Amino acid sequence: MTSMAATLLTQIKNRRLKLGLKQNDMPMRIGVSRQQYQRLEAKGNPRLDTLALIAAGLNSELMLIPKEKLQAVQAILAQGPTSKGSHTTEANPPTKALQDDPWQGLLGDDQ
Repeated sequence: MTSMAATLLTQIKNRRLKLGLKQNDMPMRIGVSRQQYQRLEAKGNPRLDTLALIAAGLNSELMLIPKEKLQAVQAILAQGPTSKGSHTTEANPPTKALQDDPWQGLLGDDQ
């Protein structure tokens, strides 16, 4: 298993645990057998359509993030939500652009 696959499987498991779900909860949420899900989470190499089902079952989205933007995305996600959608802390006041929309222009897909 590649390190990318191991990281993805770890993220799936961590998200499931954060939502308070057990492995046995997932098959009903995504429409696969219990054995298939257990095998997938342990060492699987899921197909894209299976990943999409898992993401939906975990109230998540699949997304490709350009490598050059990965650190910026991770930094925003690490801050977590605060009041009014602003991503600020007392030690790290927001910039004007981040205060209104922390994702603005991040992935280069603004119109």
